Amino acid sequence: MINSQPNDQNDQNDQDELQKYLEGKAKQEEEKEQEAEPLSAYEACVLKESAKIHELIAEARKEVKK
Repeated sequence: MINSQPNDQNDQNDQDELQKYLEGKAKQEEEKEQEAEPLSAYEACVLKESAKIHELIAEARKEVKK
């Protein structure tokens, strides 16, 4: 017996590999688009404030655990 896996399982593995490849390509394409479009001042401000809020939440959680 040359192939120990059933054909259905091989097909599933091929589909999984193809799905991973396509997801990777889509992610690369999305990153290229994000790099091409500079953030507006508003978007930059929102991201900066959002990061501050996440830091404050993380600090508050650490305090609550103590």
